[in-house]
Amino acid sequence: MITNHNLYAAFDEMVCRYTSKVALMTQEGTSYTYADLRCESAKAANALVSLGCKKGDRVSVQVAKSPQALFLYLGCLRAGLVFHPLNTGYKKHELDYFLGNAEPAVVVCDTADLSLMQELASVHGISTVFTLSVDGSGSLSERVACSDSDFETVMCAPDDLASLLYSSGTTGVPKGIMLTHQNLSSNGRTLVDYWGFTDRDVLLHALPIFHVHGLFVAVSCVLLAGASMRWLSGFQIDQVLLEIPHSTVMMGVPTYYTRLLADVRFGAGLTQNSRLFVSGSAPLLEETFHDFEARTGHRILERYGMSETGMNTSNPLYGERKAGTVGFPLPGIEVRVVDDNGASVHSGQIGNIQVKGSNVFKGYWKLPEKTEQDFIHDGFFDTGDKGCFDDAGYLSIVGRAKDMVITGGLNVYPKEVELVIDELEGIVESAVIGVPHLDFGEAVVAVVVLKPGFVFDESELISQIKDTLSSFKVPKRILVREELPRNTMGKVQKAVLRSECESLFR
Repeated sequence: MITNHNLYAAFDEMVCRYTSKVALMTQEGTSYTYADLRCESAKAANALVSLGCKKGDRVSVQVAKSPQALFLYLGCLRAGLVFHPLNTGYKKHELDYFLGNAEPAVVVCDTADLSLMQELASVHGISTVFTLSVDGSGSLSERVACSDSDFETVMCAPDDLASLLYSSGTTGVPKGIMLTHQNLSSNGRTLVDYWGFTDRDVLLHALPIFHVHGLFVAVSCVLLAGASMRWLSGFQIDQVLLEIPHSTVMMGVPTYYTRLLADVRFGAGLTQNSRLFVSGSAPLLEETFHDFEARTGHRILERYGMSETGMNTSNPLYGERKAGTVGFPLPGIEVRVVDDNGASVHSGQIGNIQVKGSNVFKGYWKLPEKTEQDFIHDGFFDTGDKGCFDDAGYLSIVGRAKDMVITGGLNVYPKEVELVIDELEGIVESAVIGVPHLDFGEAVVAVVVLKPGFVFDESELISQIKDTLSSFKVPKRILVREELPRNTMGKVQKAVLRSECESLFR
């Protein structure tokens, strides 16, 4: 018997077992069963295949979070198509690159963005653009509604692509991350076991689904365990407070937990049915960890992952969860810390974090040289992160690749922002850094050098940047200096700038 490694085939095991069970309930009270997931994903798959989409074709999707967006993702999996989610904040400048590089067969966007997407699609020779709005309406839904509700899931090999994600580029050019069906299914099954997910769990899902955390980690844990989820369009504090008593698990970025703690209504009384709170996508402050435990009696479980690998390490479900650490390597995943020569370092010593396992991505889309550069000869992937193990085996992350900023759980690579700022009138050069921020974890801040005689208007510059970049990449502040600090080799000393700006938002 030939095994189908399609990720949906793994989900379908639970669909068959829990046909009439509610898989998803929206904040408006609309419920969808596991049988509905099968039916709606089949319709989505048939709709795409009827257009001539074939296995391996990309489907680029920039839509608001909705049940129909989830059905589209599942339909792409079933049809063997490569799901390419796009941050809903991306602007024309960014989208132009993504569509040109991914070369999708189909683009799906919000109805309000149809004109822009049609323009870009025409430039890149993409013939089909559908719409899907947050309320589930749109031309895609109309086509799906007329499609057959029966579909035979396409056979996939372990290394067939399931998704194409893009990381912001350290050089200003984003890299496509090729994730396979095996990458996603193996990591999902590992998390289900390690975090103790069962069919009795109800996940509070307030995360976006254009991101690894919300789409792959959260959804996979639910659908591989036969669990349910309370599906929120986003993190709205009033709605989250209403849903927590009806949930057993919550996944979030640190910002979610700081906002909960900032609300006097939040406390142990609301978390009596909760068994697990998971944090990731950005560092969790030890202060937040301890304050959350004091308020609720729950210790947040912090883990470490990245777009290229899914989850690599996690604090334990049972046993001590150490504040400031991301726990142990997950079962089946090797994690090592080495020096610049590739030699393992002793516990307590900082080095380069490298990982190996079935969770690690296939490579970078159209970038074989970059792929070869980041994979070590023995199969380990060099994450670019700095960390150290303690004597008990807990991993701590102490630095990030190329000065990346993580704001509200989203990655911002400074070079991408600097390239935009440097093109603005009156700017000689810029340096973008991350500065501690109580709510976002880090805030994007730009330090600029102005041309002689240029009249500085901070709000006007920020407004111009907003026209080009997603809002989460836009600096919250722009500061002026006569010159940027540099070392003897002429490299900008961003550590100096970060130190000078450390109290900017306090």
